Amino acid sequence: MATSSSDIRDRLRSTAPKLMELTDKVVFGDVWERPELSKRDRSLITVAMLVAMHRDRQLPAHLDRALENGVSREELIEVITHAAFYAGWPCAMTAATIAKDCFDQRDA
Repeated sequence: MATSSSDIRDRLRSTAPKLMELTDKVVFGDVWERPELSKRDRSLITVAMLVAMHRDRQLPAHLDRALENGVSREELIEVITHAAFYAGWPCAMTAATIAKDCFDQRDA
């Protein structure tokens, strides 16, 4: 399984404690908990944005989170494919490779 975002935050806690506190309290404690969008929808949006911004290091944890939030593998691949025409082919190809690795790790 891909390294979860909570595992990554735990690794950084001693190096950047305030950043991790804000991440826990604001990003995941407030923003992700707002009722106006489901966590599933937030995952789709986040994955699309990470693909578009070529944020390869954050993508695996958010792909994993998306799967946990009920987004299917097929939907994630469709988001990546759709993003290719707006974010660029290289971003989508990289994201598809990362998604394959994430899926393979979950199947192992």
